[in-house]
This record gives sequence, C-alpha cells and structure tokens, in this order.
Amino acid sequence: METSTTCANCGKGEEESGNLKSCVACKMVKYCNRDCQIAHRPQHKKACKKRAAELHDEKLFKEVEPDECPICLLPMPISSDDTTIESCCGKRICNGCVYAMNMSEGGADLCAFCRTPTIKSDEEEIERTKKLIDKGNVEAFLLLAGYYIHGSRGLAQDYQKAHDLMIKAGELGCASGYYNLGVAYDEGRGVEVNMKKAKYYWELAAMNGSVNARHNLGCIEGRSGNHHRAYKHYMIAAKAGDTPSLDYVKKGFMAMAGFVTKDEYANTLLAHQARQEEMKSDAREKARVSTGIFIR
Repeated sequence: METSTTCANCGKGEEESGNLKSCVACKMVKYCNRDCQIAHRPQHKKACKKRAAELHDEKLFKEVEPDECPICLLPMPISSDDTTIESCCGKRICNGCVYAMNMSEGGADLCAFCRTPTIKSDEEEIERTKKLIDKGNVEAFLLLAGYYIHGSRGLAQDYQKAHDLMIKAGELGCASGYYNLGVAYDEGRGVEVNMKKAKYYWELAAMNGSVNARHNLGCIEGRSGNHHRAYKHYMIAAKAGDTPSLDYVKKGFMAMAGFVTKDEYANTLLAHQARQEEMKSDAREKARVSTGIFIR
C-alpha cells in the first residue's frame, strides 16, 4: 500500500515542508511535523488502528523457515531439550550431532562443531558464556539466562537477571528468548502472572519462528473464542511439525462449525508429515533414548 506524498493534515509536500515522516503505526499517511500529526489524529485514528492491526497480523501469521543444525543441516527439533548450546563457539547443535561426536573415537570430550575440549568446571562454563556475551552471541544470552533461572553452574537463582538476558536475546532475534519470557508471565516465574504480557512475548517469539509459542497463541485465542485465529496458529505450527497443534487442526476439521476445511486439513497433514521426515535422523533417535550423554 502506497503512502501519500503530502502531509495528511496541512497538505504541504516535501518541497515545502522538508522530509515527511510516515505514521509509525500504519505507514499510510505522512506528516511534516508532530503538530500536524496530533491535529490530524481524530480523523486518522480509526483507519490507523485498523491498518496497524492488519500489518501486525501480516507479520504474525507469516510462516518462518526453521533454523538448521549447523552440522547436519537438518531442521532443528522443535523442543529445545533436543538441542545443545555449546559455550565454546556459541552454536546451538541438535543432540543427534552431539551424540555422534560422543560416540566417535576420541570425540566424547570435544564440541561437535568446533572440536574445543568440553569444560572441566562450572567456573569455566560461566567464563566461556560471558565471553560469548561480550561478543554479542545470541545463544549465550539465553544460556546464561537458563543458569540464573535454575540457580545452576554455581550461580544464585535470579529471575530478574534471567529476564533481562532473555529480553536481550529476543532483541537479537532469538525466538526462544521471547518464548521463555512468555512462559515466565504465564506461570508467574519471578513475575506476577500476566497473560497479556505472555501473549505479547509469544507473538514476538512466533514472528521469529517459535513453534511452541505459536501453539500457545492458538490456545489463548481458542479460550477467548477467537476460533479462526486459533486455527490459523495451529495450522502454521502443525505444518512446522508440531503434533499437538495437528491434533487441534484435526478437531477443527471434525467440528460441525467448520473451522478447518477439508483442503486445509489435508494440506496441513501433508506438510506436517513432510517436516517430521525432514527433522528425523538415526542419530537424533539414538540421542533421545540415551541417558546422561549430554551432561556437561
């Protein structure tokens, strides 16, 4: 949608008023200064709010390509429990590749990505992680946040420090940072329960590719009676390989209300099966049934 080339309030063009600035919320109109924007607000408010909501939904419901394991290049597993963040190089690696390295001759004490020897103490782990943070490594912010949440690796439990680190991780594009902030507000983990904030952070996480956040948004919208929005979230999450979301899509298809059409269900099912196959590997399956192999 093209924006106007004149000020929406006074009608002056750029030659008369200098650089025109677009309305930040809707991008539909431009103003020569803040006074003109304030004066035009009563006329523009309704259309602005409508268009801003449309722009938000365009971002929210856009399907995001999954991250890949930097070693096997397969789409990352949906659960973070099936991945490992290495504090030496700051890479998130699927546990299948960590398993393969542990099982290789002489590889049990090496990072699967950079071949750096694994840490020997909690102090070394924290030192490595903080060095990565100084370099702006996004996964390191999330890793250290996890240690503060659980009070592990010799650190005292500190939810505020954890939340600050997760916000920074999210600002750097880490979906998991925003997802975990949503969980904190959903469960009251170090903060008061606030579902509005939980939804806000889960939406940011979903925009950055978090399948779990998108499933949770589907649940929130469903409980609020916004069934069409709920099933849009479920279908996107199911196509990304999330089985619980696929179960909801099936229910939506079976429901008499017809929230999910036959074609939508068929396409979602096929996409789900394809993504599930893409994420599979023998090493990942073996990693899931192994115990203790990823303890650092």
